[in-house]
Parts: sequence; structure tokens; C-alpha cells
Amino acid sequence: MTAILRGIFVQRLVNFFIDTTAGLGRALFFLGEVWGYVFRGRIRWAELLKQIYEQGAQSLFIVALTALASGVVLALQGFVTMSRFGAKEYVAQLVALSLVRELGPVFTTLIFSGKAGARITADLGTMNVNDQILATRTLGVDPMEFLVVPRLLACFIVIPILVVFSEIIGIAGGYFIGVLEANISSAFYITQTLNSIGYVDFFSGFIKTFFFAFLVGWITCYQGYYTTGGSLGVGRFTTRAVAFSYIFVILSNTILTKTILTFWG
Repeated sequence: MTAILRGIFVQRLVNFFIDTTAGLGRALFFLGEVWGYVFRGRIRWAELLKQIYEQGAQSLFIVALTALASGVVLALQGFVTMSRFGAKEYVAQLVALSLVRELGPVFTTLIFSGKAGARITADLGTMNVNDQILATRTLGVDPMEFLVVPRLLACFIVIPILVVFSEIIGIAGGYFIGVLEANISSAFYITQTLNSIGYVDFFSGFIKTFFFAFLVGWITCYQGYYTTGGSLGVGRFTTRAVAFSYIFVILSNTILTKTILTFWG
């Protein structure tokens, strides 16, 4: 009995390894095909602008709400903690650096993945299970060029813009708490904020957004393009795309943070 269970376990482990390797290979081939269209200039600009508007518009409110709440909470927690040491004046630096270097890029990308990223996968998945992608190819239109490339490129444009927007909103939220709750001078708070954010601080966080956009666009488009299983499959693949996006964004943030701190400090 033990030998049979061990054999089943080994077989499932082998199957998992084979499926994972095959899936990774297909994902890499998919990515290479997408960038092949980009490098050859086969970009549907009208569709790209449409995707930029849709992805940005549908994420704007929830990103602003999250950023505002993050800035408020950071300022409140920082004020309470630093007041014990008589250093409440450093609340501005705490809020600004926390949002610009880490929280702004990560939170915004996670929110984008759950909102716009899920829609990308659901749209492509629904088209695939309803044979609309096949019909597009039958009509002489390349579905990769028409459907995938604009969505992936839009992620590269929208996410960095949303990150900068969220950082501004978050810092504004911290400003109101600093001025109204901590009784810090408005001019002093603004001056401290501007002085605390250096070139390295801003770009160490901003550079991450392009890696995050790459991962989110790749994962969501790939999962949607290869969705199977009908309407139930659309839900399953959409959930998988969001989960994978969260996991890889968090893991890549750890690696990028360590790399940036090593070279830039």
C-alpha cells in the first residue's frame, strides 16, 4: 500500500513538473511573439489609446481612494509614534519616502491587477471560449496584434502614470493629517516633503513600475488568451491571473528593492 501511494505521489510530482515546464515554455513563446509585433511596429494605435483610457479610467478612483487612505494612516501612525520621542516634525518625511519608495508602486500595481488586470483576462478569456478569437483570425485580423499587443502596451503606460498620481494623492492625505491633527505648519510640512524626496528616492520606486507593468500585462494577457473551460474557465483563469500577478509583483519587489539598495543605497 505504501509503495502504491509513493508511486502515485511520484507520478503526480512528475506530471506537475512537466505541466509547469510546458506552461512556462508556452508563456515565454507567447511573450516573444508579442514583442515581435512591437519591434516590427505592428501596433494598433487606436486600440492602444482605447485600452489606455479604459484601464486608466476604471482604476483611477480606487487607486486614489487607496492612496489617500494609505497617506492618512501613515501620517496618523507616524504622528502617534513620533510624538512619544518629540519628533512629530518628521511625519512628512515618513509619509513621502514610504509612498515614493515602496507603498505607492506596490499598492497601485496590486490594485490595478485586481481591477484592470482582471478585466483584461476576463475579456480575452470570454472571447476565447466563445470562439471570437478564432473568428477574428478567420476574418483576416491577427488576434495577437489586435487584442493582446494593445492591452500589454497599455499596462506599460497606465501603471507608471497611476503610480505618480497615487503618490501625489497619498502625500496630500498625509499633509492634511500633519496640518490638522499634528498641528504642523503647512509651509513647514511642504518644505520637509520636498526636501526629503531626492532623485534616488523617486526613481528607485518609479523604475519598479515598469517591471510590475511587464509582469501584470504578461500574466493577465497570457491567462486570458489561453482560457479554456467555458464560462467557469473564465472565472478560474481570471482568479489565477490576479493571484499570479500578486505573487510575482510581491516577489519581484523584494528582489528589486534589494538590488536598488545595493547599487543606490
